[in-house]
Amino acid sequence: MAYKSILTVISDPGVASSALEEAIATTRAHDAHLEAIAVGVDRTQIGYYYAGAPVQFMEEALEEARAEAAEAEKYVKERLEKAGIRWSSEMAVAQLAGLNTLVAQRARYSDLVILPRPYCEGCGPEQEVIVEAALFEGHAPVMIVPPQAAPRPDAKRIVLGWNESAEALAAAKTALPLLKMADIVSIVIVDPPRHGPDRSDPGGALSQYLVRHGVQVEISILAKTMPRVSDVLMRHMKDINADLLVMGAYGHSRFREAILGGATRYVMEQAEFPVFMAH
Repeated sequence: MAYKSILTVISDPGVASSALEEAIATTRAHDAHLEAIAVGVDRTQIGYYYAGAPVQFMEEALEEARAEAAEAEKYVKERLEKAGIRWSSEMAVAQLAGLNTLVAQRARYSDLVILPRPYCEGCGPEQEVIVEAALFEGHAPVMIVPPQAAPRPDAKRIVLGWNESAEALAAAKTALPLLKMADIVSIVIVDPPRHGPDRSDPGGALSQYLVRHGVQVEISILAKTMPRVSDVLMRHMKDINADLLVMGAYGHSRFREAILGGATRYVMEQAEFPVFMAH
């Protein structure tokens, strides 16, 4: 497997600059094609009646969305024309409700989607919608890039969070092109279950699978010495100076994570390094 079709979605050039640079570098490293969607978001709610609001109000919202899309497209084209890679771009305008369908349709035919971190200063609600659309409806792996992060298309040290879940396995399999390029992949297991299928050899089956693909692997079993498993993962990232975290996304429902919190949301809020996720 190789990444040959890479997608990025840009609604705010100020927020998406690091993600675009990562997308360019990854496209170049994998000799792939980058598709960029410059999107303007009409934030009026479809089907909602704005009592007393003139028609001009909705027309102005639509025109503002078109202007945002045009600005994003200009930014994308100016950068990609100098990038020396194969690329294409399109401009789109959508309401939040329609943004989900737009992104999912493109993500379905992409090997990897590279997006800015959805929770950051200046980020609009559309960033979270875009990420979840790619993961859930688009069934594509997503790389989340934090602000001001330097491009790391050839990550040398990768941490793979492993908890025997279907989401973590999907992340491991779809990240194979990156894992094979790394010098070392650290499979991290935090407090392995005593009665799991791999209880006698935590991570052993996954390690064997990856080694057969030519991945250099080590297994790290860590105690949960911090309140969240995600805290332990991120501390380990810093301890070994890793370049990329690979993990399953949304092991619990999105609603539960939005209300009660969860590893996926916490990592996307706090990570200072790229995070590769799959569901």
